[in-house]
Amino acid sequence: MLTDTQIEDDRWADAGLEPLAEAAARATLDHLGFDPDLYMISLLGCDDARIAVLNAEFRGKPAPTNVLSWPAQDLAADEDGEAPYVPDETPQDDPFFDEDAGEGIELGDIAIAYDTCAREAAEAGKAMTDHVTHLVVHGTLHLLGYDHVRDKDATLMETIEVAILGKLGVADPY
Repeated sequence: MLTDTQIEDDRWADAGLEPLAEAAARATLDHLGFDPDLYMISLLGCDDARIAVLNAEFRGKPAPTNVLSWPAQDLAADEDGEAPYVPDETPQDDPFFDEDAGEGIELGDIAIAYDTCAREAAEAGKAMTDHVTHLVVHGTLHLLGYDHVRDKDATLMETIEVAILGKLGVADPY
């Protein structure tokens, strides 16, 4: 599996986070031409209290947010609007790489907060599954070096998100 999901808040299990995350992350890598079986993403399904602690610790913002991501590699493009660098591939001759064992190159970690996601979905009149799918695609793109701080980067990232979500049957969130 591409995603290694840890559930701290049982509501995520009831919401089907594991299969949603796996499908969203796989669709993202597939869309970008990467073999999902070569990579691994760690995903934490938590609540607002936990994500607020993580947000304070890593971003200096002591408040809950919907999703956070920590890329294993800095793949960000140098120029605004350029595609990020390609993540390292597993050497084909690596005797320790076992694709069948579910191992892969770490792309990074994603944390997603149930309370904020549920509130945002309700406020926007969206299905929770669609919103979570969008946020996992968004987080996966961050792990792959995409960002939305600079204008052209944001346009590139949003365009890719919309295309991936469309393939998954999720309406344009923007």
